[in-house]
Amino acid sequence: MEEAIKEAEKAFKADEVPVGAVIVDKKTGDIIAKAGNLSEENKDPTQHAEIIAIKEACKKLGQSRLTGYDIYVTLEPCPMCAQAISFARLDSLYYGAEDKKGGGVENGAKIYSASSCHHKPDVYSGIYQKDAKELLQRFFKQKRG
Repeated sequence: MEEAIKEAEKAFKADEVPVGAVIVDKKTGDIIAKAGNLSEENKDPTQHAEIIAIKEACKKLGQSRLTGYDIYVTLEPCPMCAQAISFARLDSLYYGAEDKKGGGVENGAKIYSASSCHHKPDVYSGIYQKDAKELLQRFFKQKRG
């Protein structure tokens, strides 16, 4: 999760919502992909850290499924990202701060609770929650002036 926090900090410095994601090989602990949000830079609302990291991992591994890999994210994934994590068949999701308004896992849409969800990763929340929440709060406080 420390690497995900570093990616979120990079996003913060680039004036992006500070969210970071890292995909890790469960067997070796090696980082396969990492990213921060790039929605503003790329003028693309789908450029969330999770989506970018999933794409990078799939490309690097030459496969569309990420079974045997885990994802670490600083903020509870939104419904779009939660669904992408499911489609990628990631084994586990570890996330930091909860997102009561826009979350898609344990708040909001609760994608993995839907009967239509084909793959439900193991979910662990509250990892480095204080650090992730503080970074988000600083970002939005700065934005609000």
